[in-house]
Amino acid sequence: MPLHRRGALGALALLAACRSPEPMLYTLLPVPGTPRRGGPRSVAVRDATVAGTLDRLPIVRSAESYRVEVAGNDWWGEPLDGMLTRILVENLVQRLPGSSVFGSGGAISAPAAAVVEVNLQRLGLTAPGTLLLTAQVAVSRREPRGAVATRTESVTVPVAGFDTRDFVAAASTAVGRLADAIAAMLAG
Repeated sequence: MPLHRRGALGALALLAACRSPEPMLYTLLPVPGTPRRGGPRSVAVRDATVAGTLDRLPIVRSAESYRVEVAGNDWWGEPLDGMLTRILVENLVQRLPGSSVFGSGGAISAPAAAVVEVNLQRLGLTAPGTLLLTAQVAVSRREPRGAVATRTESVTVPVAGFDTRDFVAAASTAVGRLADAIAAMLAG
């Protein structure tokens, strides 16, 4: 093989070795909860807002001690705000079987008897093996006369291991528990 071809092949091999691996993509999944009766006929879930430190494709594992730690090449499969809204809708559909639950940012624009709004403030490890989700929640009802209930929910979930899959599973459980709290607000 001529010397210039060997050099070109060597350069290509070196370039291939320096290339970053493709990111691993993760998604939150709905988790089962306790079905509740007495919810409103229809519920619109507004697009969730996410704290700026969490609003990125690389998964933020922690924001403690003035430092944001991301999970390297492990990314969310979609923007966290949209994924959180989608999973909350799926969780609430299961928990409120007598209600029609839909995301208000989608194609459906029907008037709703209740509207849910969520501001995700925190989602990350607070200690090894412990995940904390903190969110502000508002539930607005058309009847009685525009009643609004607001509160801050904090959910702590154990993380089974140290890899990103364990972190995402714990985050899915935390979002399920947030949905439990929202369903209780809606059914109450």
